[in-house]
Amino acid sequence: MTAHRYDDLRAQVRAFLDAEIAAGTIAPTADSWLTGWDTEFTRRLAERGWVGMTIPREYGGHGRGHLERFAVTEELLAVGAPVAAHWIADRQIAPSLLKFGTEAQKRALLPGIASGTVFFGIGMSEPDAGSDLAAVRTRATRVDGGWELTGTKVWTSGAHRAHYFIALARTHPREDGRRHNGLSQFIVDLRGPGVTVNPIISMNGGHHFNEVVLEKALVPDERVFGEIGAGWTQVTSELAFERSGPERFLSTFPLLSAAVESDDSTVDDAALGASIARIAGLHHMSGAVAETLAREEPADLAAAVVKVLGTATEGDIADVLDLTIADDTSPLGAAVAAAADQRPGFTLRGGTNEILRGVIARGLGMR
Repeated sequence: MTAHRYDDLRAQVRAFLDAEIAAGTIAPTADSWLTGWDTEFTRRLAERGWVGMTIPREYGGHGRGHLERFAVTEELLAVGAPVAAHWIADRQIAPSLLKFGTEAQKRALLPGIASGTVFFGIGMSEPDAGSDLAAVRTRATRVDGGWELTGTKVWTSGAHRAHYFIALARTHPREDGRRHNGLSQFIVDLRGPGVTVNPIISMNGGHHFNEVVLEKALVPDERVFGEIGAGWTQVTSELAFERSGPERFLSTFPLLSAAVESDDSTVDDAALGASIARIAGLHHMSGAVAETLAREEPADLAAAVVKVLGTATEGDIADVLDLTIADDTSPLGAAVAAAADQRPGFTLRGGTNEILRGVIARGLGMR
């Protein structure tokens, strides 16, 4: 059975979402997995078993497969449901904990992720490194009982609301020709001493991103994530989950759906048809990656391809509608304007397209 089925499960999710929208408890938006932070909605999803689906029951999860999770997340994103609160923890932190975490870490954190009460951010990007993770400057220094982290992380989604993030830091000096060596990961308490979260306000006044400054932030030994020095291997595995999911092509799907149903005569039907065709192809590609991850096989290269093609598609949808919707005061026009504000970030987050094209070229033996 492939990721493109599970019709009964999809019907259950659709019925739930229809009821939520009809009751006015959620307001669908574009880019909802980044901007739609709603802890009560996350709690209601968790009560239905739709958060922490792939977490084993022994850790408070539901023991379901990646393909079932894929079906649920597609339905949530297709209507622009506000899933940002649990998204990062559910999407990549939980699978990484299961793969690299200690037993104590799993038992401490996974039940909270599954119940929709423990939230995570990502501590990878830095001001002078961008998508080049091997260039990170955050340092982790060994001290009695743990490690002290000093450095700055940037574009950290939800850090002002999340409980933790997993920080990538350099534990050994950088070596020429071996830039990926000497990196390690740490589970950092975002409310702990030595941690300062500074808001990054978007031009439209939105607050989704943050700068996180670490000043000798102490991470105890029990919060070292995985093996010291194995950070690059761990991050690469984690990025397969981050780059390949349906959020990489469905961020603007609610706009596409609304445009198809609208009576706005300025909508370009041919452009809409082309966008729908691209989405259909990406649906199959992303589903295939989900199947690969379900088999616990490497999916780094395929995930990079999905991310490059997907974010370009969702950006093109925002651009086409921004240029053709005549009434920007209508609900659709306002939603399109909001998506246009978010549009520059589509091809940046999770690795720029330029960096990912290099990843794809190396994977194909072209460089």
